[in-house]
Amino acid sequence: MGFRTQHTATLTLILVLVSVWPALAQLVVHDPSVTLRNAITAAIEDLMFNVQRDQRRQVRRMARRLSMFTDLAKYATESTPKWRIHDFETDAVLFAHDYHAALNWGDATGRAYNSVIEPLESFDEEGAPISESAWQTFRARLATLNAADAVAMAGTNDAGLLRSNGRRAELAAIEALQRHVIDPSQEQGTTAVLEKISGATLLGLRQRQARIQLMARIVEQLLIDTKRARDTEATSLNMQLTTWRDGESANHAFASGAGEALRMWRQP
Repeated sequence: MGFRTQHTATLTLILVLVSVWPALAQLVVHDPSVTLRNAITAAIEDLMFNVQRDQRRQVRRMARRLSMFTDLAKYATESTPKWRIHDFETDAVLFAHDYHAALNWGDATGRAYNSVIEPLESFDEEGAPISESAWQTFRARLATLNAADAVAMAGTNDAGLLRSNGRRAELAAIEALQRHVIDPSQEQGTTAVLEKISGATLLGLRQRQARIQLMARIVEQLLIDTKRARDTEATSLNMQLTTWRDGESANHAFASGAGEALRMWRQP
């Protein structure tokens, strides 16, 4: 009986030792490289979280309309300057009605311009009593007149179209865009803001195009004026050169003719 009890106690002790052996066998292992890697990973994740949070806050602040902070109506123009319309109906411009109307709406045919200029008399080039040497000078003067007429017609038409489009479409578009920009509503999304920016960009492009057209007309007019000044100077130099070349013979012929006239003159 005593031996059996001792054997049972020994077996129980062995079972207890076997059951607790894995827990007693665990040892604490410290790896500095793993710890450093985990610390760096945690720091990077924390930094990315803070950056994304700050970006989200910044985007939200940028998405807010200025009307949240101030009244945009103070930046609006109460009375936009209107396009001037040239008088073309009253007797104050009795002889320039058509041309004033062309300055208001344009005139692609040039009819209004032709009605206010001095017309050039028609002539027969083959039968005209002009020497061949004089034709070059005459053609240059005719070319100057034709170029000046073309520039004036085109400038009149462009000025009229610009005035008409500005009065009819551009002014209305600018005023409509201004109303949308100063609208204090906070329900407008990013798409609405981008559309306003696109509209303002389009209006700016149209205005720059109109300025370029006007500058082109000014340059053309300056070219015509330069040609006229050049032709005038060339004519003056030609007259001087002719005087130097033929002055002596012309003076001799004049003196001989005058003397002969005096010699042959008799009292009536």
